[in-house]
Amino acid sequence: MSSQTSQQKSSIKYPETKKIDHIDNYFDNKVNDPYRWLEDDRSAETEKWVKAQNEVTYGYLDKIPYRNAIKERMEKLWNYEKIGSPFKEGEFTYYYKNNGLQNQSVLYRKDKNGKEEVFLDPNTFSKDGTTSLGGVDFSRDGSKVAYAISEGGSDWRKVIIMDAMSKKILEDTIVDVKFSGVSWRGNEGFYYSSYDKPKGSELSAKTDQHKLYYHKLGTSQKDDKVIFGADQKRRYVGGNVTDDDNYLIITAANSTYGNELYIKDLTQENNPIITIVDNFKNSSYIIENEGTKLFIVTDLDAPNKKVVTVDLSNPKQENWKEFIPETENVLSPTTGGGYFFANYMKDAVSLIKQYDYSGKLVREISLPGIGTASGFGGKKEEKTLYYSFTNYITPGTIYSFEPNGGKSDIYQKPKVDFNSEDYESKQVFYTSKDGTKVPMIITHKKGLKLDGKNPTILYGYGGFNISLTPSFSIANAVWLENGGVYAVPNLRGGGEYGKKWHVAGTKMQKQNVFDDFIAAAEYLTKSKYTSKDFLAIKGGSNGGLLVGATMTQRPDLIKVALPAVGVMDMLRYHTFTAGAGWAYDYGTAEDSKEMFEYLKGYSPVHNVKKGVQYPATMVTTGDHDDRVVPAHSFKFAAELQEKQSGSNPALIRIDINAGHGAGKSVSATIQENVDMQAFTFYNMGIKQLPSSKKIDKTKRPKL
Repeated sequence: MSSQTSQQKSSIKYPETKKIDHIDNYFDNKVNDPYRWLEDDRSAETEKWVKAQNEVTYGYLDKIPYRNAIKERMEKLWNYEKIGSPFKEGEFTYYYKNNGLQNQSVLYRKDKNGKEEVFLDPNTFSKDGTTSLGGVDFSRDGSKVAYAISEGGSDWRKVIIMDAMSKKILEDTIVDVKFSGVSWRGNEGFYYSSYDKPKGSELSAKTDQHKLYYHKLGTSQKDDKVIFGADQKRRYVGGNVTDDDNYLIITAANSTYGNELYIKDLTQENNPIITIVDNFKNSSYIIENEGTKLFIVTDLDAPNKKVVTVDLSNPKQENWKEFIPETENVLSPTTGGGYFFANYMKDAVSLIKQYDYSGKLVREISLPGIGTASGFGGKKEEKTLYYSFTNYITPGTIYSFEPNGGKSDIYQKPKVDFNSEDYESKQVFYTSKDGTKVPMIITHKKGLKLDGKNPTILYGYGGFNISLTPSFSIANAVWLENGGVYAVPNLRGGGEYGKKWHVAGTKMQKQNVFDDFIAAAEYLTKSKYTSKDFLAIKGGSNGGLLVGATMTQRPDLIKVALPAVGVMDMLRYHTFTAGAGWAYDYGTAEDSKEMFEYLKGYSPVHNVKKGVQYPATMVTTGDHDDRVVPAHSFKFAAELQEKQSGSNPALIRIDINAGHGAGKSVSATIQENVDMQAFTFYNMGIKQLPSSKKIDKTKRPKL
């Protein structure tokens, strides 16, 4: 591989983005928001701007010589059969399957004789593959099913009710459902949650009062009864029925962390809702019950979580008894086959222990290697459970597991055209700015030369108690094949080390997350994995914020920035859709003058400075993203295009009829990854890739 740099001013002609002064006042501080008009996702002007930006971006991408070669390789690698873990409902065994390049995975089923048929094919929902299956929930005996669909990637869902035997639609579609599953009570009806439809744009207007409804089959949705949330205003409300159909469990929260917990006895019609937890200080949920004995997962007095038991007759917290104690590793338990499975995260990799219902340790389960194991869930009577195992160089393999004897066998191993033996992953621990040790897994070809010239993607998230554990990615496999290094640090703000690790990256400590990421970049550079000219940073959603903050704080450190669907305007994020629920992690500009100043101090939109040479940047978003509205990305791109100095491009790539990412078609996912990799290699000055040997070696074209 060879590199070349360019010092001339970028010749890209960006679309004109008008500026209209709009002054907001925060604690006597005036803040101008000249691109506020881009927040109107329904205006013709915004639509015109989106189209013009895409024309420039795709015009640039079209001229990258090896872009098609990357796509050909990625499609070839992606084109293998993928089968999900089977699950039983009624008389059938169901499973998802994708024959390789289908835009959406298809739900199949087999009867007792092994006869296979397609049950639901989301590829038939829309011509362009932008309508996806958002969830499937069966009635207690498996005779009926409620399945949710998402159109254009939106978080708003429609729920269709069908007879599972004949596959005939039973009644009118339930509409305007959001942030909700479906939980059946027997076979006669189900619970679901939603917000009142907003008066403004349904893609950006604020939604902050979630309600739990009960829908009785054969009745109209307008007659659905509000069970919880009419009088108690909560941003997130969920309800699910225990397997014995005796209890409705309700969780309620105002932010993404901390919840109230309630339970209602369904055996008699007018039983009241009983309060178990009446505050938002901790996170607790009921995982199982044996009659009136409740099993609760909680981080109350246990930052790494534990399981406790309590009797429904007196369920207050002072009566909770320890069942699976807290350890030094973070706990995420499941149940199935009459057992509890304690899935521990030890330095971001899996460790599994099996317990019986008396709390006795049955065994530690031997895993195929160091990586991420997930599954071990199912109905209490199941004799066989399933789990998947993966890491950065091992495609996800499904294993069957017999909980009574502990036997484990390969159930489904994918046939991927990728030789894992040629690659290695290793975990290192580096030191952040304040002395904190942070783990990072680095993956690359064996025999990598540490000469500072390896194209490297540093990927991070760092928020909302979410943990980045090892998993295989076809897109990353192509990156590795082309000589790339892929590095993932487990930043503060995540859940890798429990509540304390999460809190250390929130509100007035959010800078810790950026410092951890910057320190990871410095480690990779100092260790000669890469250097400034060959380092890209990447992240999505809260990770998009991470990239935006890092590139504006340390533009000297990196060559390419790839912020995806990012939270970029930290002064206004809470005014859109469900954004106010993120305040536990971020705080808001209205909280205090100190909080306002802190947020403004790192908000990407507010920290792009004129005359600075920022890394080559390609912002990505979807025009139907109603989780992190695209206005965040629009405004950030506009600021970059106005103020960028030097020759590095500042582009924005906007997927049409796409949302935050869930349900995105395979073809759209492949093209997005192709474009990000092509953009990255190209701006590192790479003239030829191993996967594109036939590409002309002449100088790169002018753009």
